[in-house]
Amino acid sequence: MAGLALEGPNPDVDVLDGINGLAKDAPHWVNKAIEYIGEYGLIAALAVLCLVAWWSARRKPGAPSAVAGLVWAPLAAGIALLANIPIRAFVERPRPFKDHAGLEVLIPGKSDFSFVSDHATLTMAVGVGLFVAHRKYGLIGIALALAEGFCRVYMGVHYPTDVIGGFALGTAVALLLAPPAQALLVPLMTAIGRSKLAWLVRAPGVEGDGDGGPGEGSRVVAAGSGMAPGHKERDKDLAA
Repeated sequence: MAGLALEGPNPDVDVLDGINGLAKDAPHWVNKAIEYIGEYGLIAALAVLCLVAWWSARRKPGAPSAVAGLVWAPLAAGIALLANIPIRAFVERPRPFKDHAGLEVLIPGKSDFSFVSDHATLTMAVGVGLFVAHRKYGLIGIALALAEGFCRVYMGVHYPTDVIGGFALGTAVALLLAPPAQALLVPLMTAIGRSKLAWLVRAPGVEGDGDGGPGEGSRVVAAGSGMAPGHKERDKDLAA
C-alpha cells in the first residue's frame, strides 16, 4: 500500500502542519530539548517509572502478584513492537517529510516507514500495562505516552494518525493479553519469591503469596476460630 493519504482536505496533514509549525517558531535550544526528550528522554522516564513501581510493589503484602503485574508492562511493549513489524511492512506509509516539503524535521535521515509509530506503541503499551497493575503509576505512564506522541508529530517524523495507531496498538496488546500473561507470570513470580532470588519480587520481611513457612495454615485456622494452640490437647485431657 502506498499510504493513507486521502484526496481533498486532509485533517491528518493539517494537524501535522499546525503542531510542526510550532517547531519553526521555537528557539533552537527548545527544539534540541524536544528532540532529545522525544527520541530518548520519555522512554528513559518510563523505564525509571517502572523501576520505582517495582521497588514499591516489593514492599506490599502479596508482593509476587503485584510484581507480576508490573513485569507485564515492558513485556507488553516488546510484543506490541513485534506486532508492528508486519503492520509497517503492509501499510508502507512514507515518513511525512518525504511527501510534504517545508516541514521542520528535527531528526533527518529516518528511512523506515511511518505507520504506526514505534515510540507511541512502546510508550502507551508500558503506560497501560502499568495502569492495569497500579492506577497512580499507570496514569503517569499514560501521560508520558501522550507527551511522546506530541513530540513525534512536533519533530516532523510522524503523522498524527501514526501516533494514534501506535496508541491503539499498544493499548490493545497491553489489555487483551494481560489475562493470559498474568496466568503465567504470577506463578513464575511466586516461584522466584521462594528462591534465592526472592529479593527480586519481595523486600526482606514482606510476606509473599502462599510462600509462608510450615505450620502457617494451622496458625491461620487457629486465629480464625479463636482457638489457642494446644486447645484440643486440653479437651482430651478433660474428657479422660
